[in-house]
Amino acid sequence: MDLLTAAVLGQPLWMWLAFAGLVIALLALDLGVLHRDQHEIGVRESLFLSAGYLSLGLAFGGWVWHQLGRESGIEYITGFLIEKSLALDNIFVIATIFAAFAVPRAYQHRVLFWGVLGVIVLRGVMIGFGAALVARFEWVLFIFAAFLVVMGARMFFADKAPEDPHDNPVYRWLVRHIRVTPELHGSRFFVKQPGRTGKLVWFATPLFMALIMVELADVVFAVDSVPAIFSITTDPYIVYTSNIFAILGLRALYFALAAVVARFAYLKHALAALLVFIGGKVFFAEMMGWEKFPAPVSLAITAVLLFAGIGWSLWKTREQGRGL
Repeated sequence: MDLLTAAVLGQPLWMWLAFAGLVIALLALDLGVLHRDQHEIGVRESLFLSAGYLSLGLAFGGWVWHQLGRESGIEYITGFLIEKSLALDNIFVIATIFAAFAVPRAYQHRVLFWGVLGVIVLRGVMIGFGAALVARFEWVLFIFAAFLVVMGARMFFADKAPEDPHDNPVYRWLVRHIRVTPELHGSRFFVKQPGRTGKLVWFATPLFMALIMVELADVVFAVDSVPAIFSITTDPYIVYTSNIFAILGLRALYFALAAVVARFAYLKHALAALLVFIGGKVFFAEMMGWEKFPAPVSLAITAVLLFAGIGWSLWKTREQGRGL
């Protein structure tokens, strides 16, 4: 019992185990029950699953509120909204990757599922490292904040489509150092085929290359999202749980939004403004002599910016919507 109540990264071990158990159960339900058979996920199924993940993410926020108090609950919800919105921007890149590697919709869920497992580990490492830095050097938060302001300004004025994954330096390095088949082999990541000597050897398939590019895309997006959530709260438990719940739901939401990403043309501007606000509020709180920026105000401004960006995008692209 003493072991379960021992503090791990600021919170009792049993809270971490409860979260880990919930995530494992969700992934097992997803792969072992809902998607045991390989099939194309339609918009209706995608929206149903997304609503379920969104409800679970918000319900977990209510549990955090109950366990850790009002301030922590509001910080979780704010972080969840921010991470969810930043993850939406990732859909543009994922859609480009799947198109570049000609991945059929029936196999896209498999790539995204294993991609999420990689994200769970990767975000854990990055957040653990960030938490250690902030705990040892509190001024690192100001570096995170300045970085967010600069990245937000760059995002606002950037007008650039996602690059072709085949032009990525990591992809070019990989194809020079591993064997890759020119065509897909169903849902398999690796296959055995005759090599140059005629002996059977392992080849990676384009599906595996798509998985690597999806993971790499998350590394790029984590550069924004991890500093953003640390600017909301420095509690590693809230940082990590809000990150993972936002990403779990993204996989399901992808299949509903991939075909209509063009209708969110102005979301990037809202996200840019949000990054500038998140970074700027750290400096504002310091100037005002506050311990931290008020969490309810931060949540309200976050919600207004995000819903304004989504609403404006849908209004401006309403003619496209009539054609769907």
